[in-house]
Formats: sequence, structure tokens, C-alpha cells
Amino acid sequence: MSKSADRPLRVLSLSTLYPHDLAPGFGVFVDRQMQAVAARGDVDLTLVSPLGLPPFPLSLHPRYRALRALPEQEQCGKVRVMRPRFTLLPAIGARFNAGAITRAVLPLARELHARQPFDLIDAQFFHPDGLAAVRIAEALNLPVSIKARGADIHHWGRHKGTAAQVLAAGQRATGLLAVAEGLANDMVALGLPHEKIGIHRTGLDADLFRRYNRRMCRNQLGLPCNARVLATVGALIPRKGQRFAIEALAELPDAILLLAGRGEDEAMLRSLAERLGVADRVRFLGAVPHGELPIVLNAADIFVLPSASEGLANAWVEALACGTPVITTPIPGAQELLTNPAWGRMVPREGPAIAAAVRDILSAPPAPETVQAAVAGMSWQANAAALVAHWRRLVAA
Repeated sequence: MSKSADRPLRVLSLSTLYPHDLAPGFGVFVDRQMQAVAARGDVDLTLVSPLGLPPFPLSLHPRYRALRALPEQEQCGKVRVMRPRFTLLPAIGARFNAGAITRAVLPLARELHARQPFDLIDAQFFHPDGLAAVRIAEALNLPVSIKARGADIHHWGRHKGTAAQVLAAGQRATGLLAVAEGLANDMVALGLPHEKIGIHRTGLDADLFRRYNRRMCRNQLGLPCNARVLATVGALIPRKGQRFAIEALAELPDAILLLAGRGEDEAMLRSLAERLGVADRVRFLGAVPHGELPIVLNAADIFVLPSASEGLANAWVEALACGTPVITTPIPGAQELLTNPAWGRMVPREGPAIAAAVRDILSAPPAPETVQAAVAGMSWQANAAALVAHWRRLVAA
């Protein structure tokens, strides 16, 4: 379908991760991107965030009753968000999610398209969004774009129940995006077509993530002003590797570790801290609202995230914007970002290696302004401009 130059580009974007009142930090980076897209004025954007609800009797659980009460459509800032419901089989149903989402979203997409035609279907993740977006686009005879962010390739692209779906989605899509060159290489290794893949890195809210007064931030968190402080931000799950940061703490007797996030590993991490005798120096902060993360990042001397895999972690970018150097693992996205030793270190997922890197950085701390240079030029406005340009190329083709 051709697009007239005198009207906005009409895009239906599918994202299973998107914030709502019960989980305001859920996919906040997608929200920041889409708010920036909508603010441009040259895209008529409809964001569809399918909401998974299990069948009876699991649906009676208070968590799912609360989710069911969320509005099916609302205006979130400048973005219109629609939440059609699909049947979710918790823990065991990953392979069925793309089909369930397609059945839930396609009738809505047909109705909206009949009223005012879309130019393109977009998916913000490869699984389960990608294959559903491809099927919807094929039904409406539209081009489709899919973005890869990390775990959707590294986990779902190798999972026996979903690998074939990831491959099919990528092969049938009109265009693909990856947040880092290394992730693009991993996509090609799975069998996805290299010629379809563009690089689209993350954005940054530089008004929020910037230098704050460290003493003020530490006072707000109840930390000693002269302490050595490490911080990590992310879900408490095995892939993020917070256990290795706790193991490092055992070799850093004067350091405090801030853990921002919640997840399945919390009980194990608390037990590990007790066993290693560092429980009094590990602060579990829980789920910190996105707007309060700069307090945590500015209170820290070093940000530590020993991930097994990432695309290009927003947390790295936000820490660097606060002038806080990063210690992470030598995964491709980090290798692309941390090209100056002043910006951080890449080490194995081992407590002693992390501790050694901490001591090395603290022996000659870089100036915050030097660290901030790592993310100079990153913004959600630039991110949105690049995304819209990618969409336009697909529509024009």
C-alpha cells in the first residue's frame, strides 16, 4: 500500500511488554521510545499490548483478577494503547502464545484497518510478538518490521518450543532490527537473513539520567557517605547474574551492594549473602520506579551487571549517563559500548574477577564527565527518528 506524503504514517505496533498501572516498569523502554515516536507528529501510532490471562480456575488468582480489571483501551501520554486479552498457559505455554495473540489481535487489526488503513505492522520483540505480527501483516497485505532486543533471540531463538517460530518470523518479515551488531550476528547464526537486519540501538532520557549530587543520593538511601558502593539494576533472575556480584562482595570488605529489582532468584540471593557473611552489606531495594533509578545509579561508585546475555542493556546506558562506570561480561553489546577503559570493564561471570575489576577502577576512578561521554548523542528523540526512517523505508519498498 502506498503512503501519501500529506498524511502521517499509520503504524500498528505490537508489544507484549508495555507499562500499565500494575507494572509501571514493565517494558518502560518501549514506552519511552513510542512516546518519542508519537511526539514527532508524523506517525499515527496504535500500540497494541496483548494481555495474557490463564483459563479458569487459574484466572481466579488475585493477580489475574487485577490484570483483567485493566482498561482494554486508554491514552497513555501521547500513545493510544489497546489491550486485547489472549489465553495464556503460564510456565508451559510459550509455544502457543504467538497463535493466541494472533487470534486475539487480528479481528481488532482488521476492524481498525477497515476504518483507516495502516501502512505497516511493527513488533517490538521477536517472541511472541514477531510471528503474530507477521501473520497479521500477511492477512492485511502489509509490510512488517520486527525488533530483536536480546533474550528474544538468545533464549526463545534456541528454545525447542519456539526456535522455529523465531526463524519463521524473521524469514517472513519485510525488515528486521537489532539493538547491537553482536545481536545481529547471533540472528544470522540462527538462520535469519543478514540483508534484512538494521541496527537500532536504545535511547536515553538525558534529562532524567544525569549527574546528581552523590551525597544527597546516599543520604536518601541511608548509605554512609564514604562507603564504596556497587549497584545492579535488573530482574533477579539467573541470566542477570546478581549472585556473582554478591560473591565479589565477599572479597571487598568495605563495599556495599545495592540490588534493585525483583524476581525468582531473590530467596537464593538472600541465602547466598547470609552464607558468605555479607548479608549486612547487601541492600535489596525491590522494584525501584524508573524515575528513581538515577538516585541508585548516582549513589554508586560502580554499576555491576554480570549478565549471561544481553542485546544492548538500557541499564548500562543509564548508568554511564549518570557518570557511573560499568562492570559487565564480554558479550557483544558490551564490547560495542565499552570501547574506552574509563567507561568500564568486561570480565567473566566470577566473583573474584568482578572484585578485581572493582579494585582496579577504584584505584583510579574516572571523572564522571569522561564516563558520560560513552553515551553522548543518545536520546529517545534520535532513537524515534531512526525507527521512523526504518519504517518509511519498508513502506516505500
